[in-house]
Amino acid sequence: MTLRVISSLLVAFVLLFLPEVASAAPGIKALTITSNPDGSQDYTMTLQVLFIMTALSLIPAFVVMMTSFTRIVVVMSILRQAMGLQQAPSNQVIIGISLFLTMFIMAPVFEKINETALQPYLSETMTARDAFENAKLPLRAFMMSQTRVKDLETFVEIGGYQDQVQDVDDVPMTVLIPAFVTSELKTAFQIGFMLFIPFLILDLVVASVLMAMGMMMLSPMIVSLPFKLMLFVLVDGWNLIFGTLATSFGM
Repeated sequence: MTLRVISSLLVAFVLLFLPEVASAAPGIKALTITSNPDGSQDYTMTLQVLFIMTALSLIPAFVVMMTSFTRIVVVMSILRQAMGLQQAPSNQVIIGISLFLTMFIMAPVFEKINETALQPYLSETMTARDAFENAKLPLRAFMMSQTRVKDLETFVEIGGYQDQVQDVDDVPMTVLIPAFVTSELKTAFQIGFMLFIPFLILDLVVASVLMAMGMMMLSPMIVSLPFKLMLFVLVDGWNLIFGTLATSFGM
């Protein structure tokens, strides 16, 4: 994914969630100056600008919840806990790895949004509302492919959309997003459970050996940690983890 596409993602998500703002008349006045009879002046910020600034602060949350980021960061956190490491890798490293893996996994979706919605809108060959609809389709298709039917049905029922939703294409984004996040958390915990098993077995073996040797005062976690690290390195753990995460999205 080129740097130009990465830098234009923010604009794409503005189009995705703020079609009314995007279709507003150009030249929104950020500040209105009103002269008072006594010669003083009052300064007023327009509600449109205030709404845009508020929406921009929420866009990172939308990006995190609507991409592969949630599954990756949860799996990485569980892996660190399973290995018995408290601060390695650090939270900053985990977030950085998750962000770059997310960009790698979501690259086809972002490229599609850029080609079908963002570039036509920037070249003024497409209206804002058409760009909004085109930008929504690739992201919607990605989320729908990763969402379980049971989770989707649950939120459709909670929201009272049973009569309005006859097909998956009728599911609104307000229902699809929480269903997608629920499915991602379930998948992440399933992967995390599979990661825990070999490290748990190693802990049990070390604990049994220490008990047999009468070394009950020595913590099994301290003894098993080097063996966990050696096992993880010998099986090329990082390659397996990253490969599994990427292929779990159908890549």
